[in-house]
Amino acid sequence: CDSQRISTEQCPSENLTHLHQSKMYLQKLDEISKLQNNCSSSISRQRKRLKEISQCSKGPSDEDAKNMDEIKEKIKMRSNVFFEMEAFLPKKNGLYLSLVLGNVNVTLLSKQSKFAYKDEYEKFKLCSTVLLLLCSFICCFFVSYRFLDAILNFLLVWYYCTLTIRESILITNGSRIKGWWVFHHYVSTFLSGVMLTWPDGNLYKAFRNQFLAYCLYQSFVQCLQCYYQSGCLYRLRALGERHNMDLTVEGFQSWMWKGLTFLLPFLFFGHFWQLFNGLSLFRMAQLPDCKEWQVLMCGVCFLILFMGNFFTTLAVVRQKLKSRNQKPKSLSQKNNE
Repeated sequence: CDSQRISTEQCPSENLTHLHQSKMYLQKLDEISKLQNNCSSSISRQRKRLKEISQCSKGPSDEDAKNMDEIKEKIKMRSNVFFEMEAFLPKKNGLYLSLVLGNVNVTLLSKQSKFAYKDEYEKFKLCSTVLLLLCSFICCFFVSYRFLDAILNFLLVWYYCTLTIRESILITNGSRIKGWWVFHHYVSTFLSGVMLTWPDGNLYKAFRNQFLAYCLYQSFVQCLQCYYQSGCLYRLRALGERHNMDLTVEGFQSWMWKGLTFLLPFLFFGHFWQLFNGLSLFRMAQLPDCKEWQVLMCGVCFLILFMGNFFTTLAVVRQKLKSRNQKPKSLSQKNNE
């Protein structure tokens, strides 16, 4: 009885503390939203001023030219600082996120939540790749039902659609993935959707084994890439040479270290396999029996994937060789000095 009386006496005080904490929480949320709006407006004003300063022409004298070069270097540093600051402020969703999610705020406001979401993205990508590898292996060697092929294509559509959404959220939160690797997933999503709608027939059966073998190989190479890139990125982050929100993306980047020569043959072989798939589909489209529009569309998609992957890979290799050649020169200059 005494314990029940004590608990009933404590209940009103506990309720009051909970109410007070709730009011404080709501008050702090209002303060945070006001601070976010003030920071966003001040950063936008500073960006406009930096843009006006950068548009100024160089002075006539050498001294003025040196001063302008120093100012431009400071402008670059300041724009990087603004980029880091904006990563923790609410942003407007891009066109893709606005169409998919609406005007929902997807900005993560703490480093812990950003890193947790990024690591969960990496795990999702690796687990999905392993699942696609197993499904491709089963469809290629054990079963030959169109229904199971449709399930595999549906998984590919779901995987690439989810990947594009998650990558867009990561870009909003400060990740630097951009360029071809973003567009690559849109093309892959469209290709998988077209393959899903391709009706069962002689042309589909003629291309089926080639496509399934390609999916199996691509999943295997992506598993190698995930393992290799995560190790490189972990080492570069530990050395402080890479941004914490950077991630392992499709393809490889210029910051990769040892082991690139091991991956390059697999990557180039996959790129030329995409070219072979495109040429095979173009030949099918010229047959008199070809009435499916999916044949030509898949051929165009494979050709786009080949050109984007091949030329981007060549550009990254060229950039890596350049940086490799510049390092010995800089070391020799230091030794001479």
